Amino acid sequence: MFTGIVEEVGRIITADRKGNSARLKIEAEKVLEDIKIGDSIAVNGICLTVTSFGKNYFTADVMHETLRRSSIGEAAAGMAANGRFGGHIVTGHIDGTGTICEVKSDEIAICYSMKAPEKIMHYIVEKGSVAVDGISLTVAKTTQTSFMVSVIPHTAQCTVLAHKKAGDTVNLENDCIGKYIEHFLNWEKEKTTESKITREFLFSNGF
Repeated sequence: MFTGIVEEVGRIITADRKGNSARLKIEAEKVLEDIKIGDSIAVNGICLTVTSFGKNYFTADVMHETLRRSSIGEAAAGMAANGRFGGHIVTGHIDGTGTICEVKSDEIAICYSMKAPEKIMHYIVEKGSVAVDGISLTVAKTTQTSFMVSVIPHTAQCTVLAHKKAGDTVNLENDCIGKYIEHFLNWEKEKTTESKITREFLFSNGF
């Protein structure tokens, strides 16, 4: 479990892709201070498990499902990668990807407009939370197909957002609280409507 506050920006040293899997070797510093094999580290919002580590790096295996749902399949040596995160509840389980369609300044703030699929926009609400490449951000505005976040210079410079531009792909994770609430409400609705036994059914069958 993460909270979307970035600790540091690392760098991908190697990205070895084999079939539908990959192994990443990531240069880092701060997240290595108390690291151990089996720990979870969020890299661009993707929860990865540490498989080995050294003085200034750690490695993680990436399975097919992760490559399919996120932008990690585009990873290459030298790319920036966010470290562990500590905003709102972020699981590191990516719901899908979006595309940055505009980056513009608004006095001290930097505004990022992003297009996202309907299944992701369904859970995005104005003034709600969303994780963009694992960074906990507040939604400033929404349309049917896009949303906008506004960040302060510190957030942009201390995360991979500093390197993002129009056309770039980002990993998106919806606020899990909204997903759970919807699931529970639908579950209760299904339970109350699943029975087909009515008074008329009982009468017609001799009860």
